[in-house]
Amino acid sequence: MKASSHLENRSVVVIGAGPSGAIAAALLKRKGHDVLIIERQQFPRFSIGESLLSHCLDFIEEAGMLEAVQAAGFQTKHGAAFGWAERYTEFDFRDKFTEGHGSTYQVQRADFDKLLADQAELQGVEIRYEEEIIAADFSAARPRLQVRCQDDREYSVEADFVLDASGYGRVLPRLLELEAPSSFPLRRAVFTHIEDNIDDPHFDREKILITTHPELRDVWYWTIPFSNGRCSLGVVASAERYEDRPLDLDACLKELVLEAPNLKRILKHAKWDTPARLIGGYSANVKTLHGPGFALLGNAAEFLDPVFSSGVTIAMRSASMAASVLHRQLTGDAVDWETEFAAPLKRGVDTFRTYVEGWYDGSFQDVIYYERAQPEIRRMISSILAGYAWDARNPYVAEPKRRLRVLAELCASQETA
Repeated sequence: MKASSHLENRSVVVIGAGPSGAIAAALLKRKGHDVLIIERQQFPRFSIGESLLSHCLDFIEEAGMLEAVQAAGFQTKHGAAFGWAERYTEFDFRDKFTEGHGSTYQVQRADFDKLLADQAELQGVEIRYEEEIIAADFSAARPRLQVRCQDDREYSVEADFVLDASGYGRVLPRLLELEAPSSFPLRRAVFTHIEDNIDDPHFDREKILITTHPELRDVWYWTIPFSNGRCSLGVVASAERYEDRPLDLDACLKELVLEAPNLKRILKHAKWDTPARLIGGYSANVKTLHGPGFALLGNAAEFLDPVFSSGVTIAMRSASMAASVLHRQLTGDAVDWETEFAAPLKRGVDTFRTYVEGWYDGSFQDVIYYERAQPEIRRMISSILAGYAWDARNPYVAEPKRRLRVLAELCASQETA
């Protein structure tokens, strides 16, 4: 590691000031620990993952930030709607199996992430923006990070523990060679923000709308309304689905939107005023979620797929769990990061994974679009869609693969009966 003339000593260093970093830092600070966040970018900055699940508010509340979020004017969200050709169904997160928050928010992440980071600062967390971790050494008793500032100055910081909340940056997985291939196929998302001008009386701004392509069931769209008359609009498809599409991203997205009758109708007055963007190969995995002196949070550990907006929920859940274990470790308790953090976190991630895989193979879509579902089963599914993928009292969480398979077979047989 390159020598530095300046060495700092801190208790906890958090890499990244996004939702998981801000919440983990605030929770630790509230318990009296010295916490430094190092963030590569300057906030506010653009990010997707704009439709929060209800479970997110449990962690925002735990971190003492709920009142500020409620006062910020974000678009209220009560659930999720699904459209496929002429079919339409919706789930209200206030009517679910698991106790907890029902309503949540749809947010422009630039504003939302800055709000959470500012709230962490107000609670005493130090955040240094536009500083980058360029090397990491975990071979000694205390981890040491090499930090490069915007003006190319460098310094080192030693800590008792490091939490990596760097999201797509995946700082420690890269530096410590922890990255592992994802089990998901390569998919790409093309997306933009538009002035939607939606006047359709059946469109509910208090729900995310997920649309299945009328013929290509592995192609889907998100429509996420914001409180300012704009919305986030995107399409997700495997790489080969784009092969015969326009290379221009705006033209590609518009062409695909026009192929979905409900979106063509809803967005007929939209003003496309922002260039479309592309992200691809975003699904990621790691060899381990923790090691001597570090733990990985949120997307820095694993990102599945954007279809059920699980990313921010997993990030916040991991932040809460890690902060709890780390607090006990720093106060002298013996802790087991595998049994107290990694294994229980993975159980919820694996639940989400089951339903993401079921979405793309069509089995979960058969359940979602089934028109005669029993109300109690719908409440159980609504809980998972609301983010409560760790509630093992829910049969569809306790045994997700078997339950989904049986339910999908039942729905398919009833459709053909």
